[in-house]
Amino acid sequence: MKTKVYVRHLESEYQKESRTKFRPLSDDMAREIKAVVTEIFDDAGGAALLKSSGNVYIKPNGIDGKAYCFTRPELVQAVIEYWLEHGANKIYLFENSTQSNYTRLVYELTGYAKICRKLGAVPVYLDEDKGVIYEFKGRDDYQSNKFELPNFVVKNLIEDKDKNLYISLPKLKTHSMAGVTLGVKNQWAFPRQSDRGFDHNHLLGNKLADVLSYVRPDFTIIEGIEGTIYGHYPVTALADKAVLPLKLIIAGKNVVATDMVGARVFGLGLEDVKHLRLACENGLSEGVKSIDDIDIDGDISMYNTKYPTDLYDAFPSDVKLIYGKKMACKEGCVNNPLTLLQIMYNDHHGKGGWTMVMGKGFDTEEIDAIQGKVLVVGHCAIEEVGDRLVRRLGKRNVFFSGKCNELAKSAAAMFYLMKVSPLEFAPISPLVSIKCVLLAKLHGTKALVPSLLSKWIKTV
Repeated sequence: MKTKVYVRHLESEYQKESRTKFRPLSDDMAREIKAVVTEIFDDAGGAALLKSSGNVYIKPNGIDGKAYCFTRPELVQAVIEYWLEHGANKIYLFENSTQSNYTRLVYELTGYAKICRKLGAVPVYLDEDKGVIYEFKGRDDYQSNKFELPNFVVKNLIEDKDKNLYISLPKLKTHSMAGVTLGVKNQWAFPRQSDRGFDHNHLLGNKLADVLSYVRPDFTIIEGIEGTIYGHYPVTALADKAVLPLKLIIAGKNVVATDMVGARVFGLGLEDVKHLRLACENGLSEGVKSIDDIDIDGDISMYNTKYPTDLYDAFPSDVKLIYGKKMACKEGCVNNPLTLLQIMYNDHHGKGGWTMVMGKGFDTEEIDAIQGKVLVVGHCAIEEVGDRLVRRLGKRNVFFSGKCNELAKSAAAMFYLMKVSPLEFAPISPLVSIKCVLLAKLHGTKALVPSLLSKWIKTV
């Protein structure tokens, strides 16, 4: 029997103005989302999906509060309301946002905190939790095969998985480093931010599959009001190019199958998405080996375009980019900092006049020709040319962001180099921001976040 994946097209009007202006959804769209969520859950079993505890654990994609990169709060609210109406005991909304963010602050920016207060769901900030050490087992050549899983995840989603209903609510996005970021990639929030920096390179897909081997959602609903192309973190100024108003909901019990249908909307298959291919090869897809093994309840025949996953070419002309000739992994030291560069330049009018070095295998003449300030990204580049640049240019002109992905350090360097304030990235009251930061620190957050003074002080 084929596994079922639901595809629903929403009919309510989407905003007519440019997508460079991010807007809440209309009341009609919110009501339609709730109706579709109800239909899908009812068809899949309704209240019978609840397990012995009666508790529901909901994981949105809340990496940041930037437009179009997070799960729309209207879907989050619709799912919470459904389970409140169908006998849930407690409902938990949990997340661990990406580097450079406190999860508490992201909840305020996205509206998740307001929903929790309104409906009585319990907000959980995984960056503030203690953890348990687990192993990445997919390969024996990882830089680090250890990672820390938050106690909340270990207790409720692994040890007590037979008692609790776990629902994943990813956003429909391509990803410039992983192909797509849907239900499987949504669980990359579980390793600590400090653990995600290792092997965030050509081995990223292997580690995503490793996490899936420990924990899998019982149900996945992909919010596709919009789908992002050119990666998962669209430049708002380029939203009319990078954000597609698809008005889709994709859902199913099998997260890998559901992700495969989501990827298909972008014209992508297993050959394009390593972690989904590995999930199928490693027995993590409940027997699904191809999209032919899926019973698609809905129509995806209109999606025949293969959309780009790599970054849109919109970088400042006065920032020189130097790539290693032997290696430069787009999954790590290339596309992580380039995404930040795009955003700071296009959305925050960041300044140029500096150089960024990424990868491995450099021409020494090209390195020796660098003048002024330089950001060296990734442990390969730091080990090869870091000392050479410091000796010639001085410490005050050389900035380092290590591992394969130390996004917070890359951000700190660019805030300084481009003269952009971190406060611009949190478009809410400074008092609310400060309160969130203080509470996060009081509760022992392990988030990796640049100093608020990064615009004025060199910190890396």
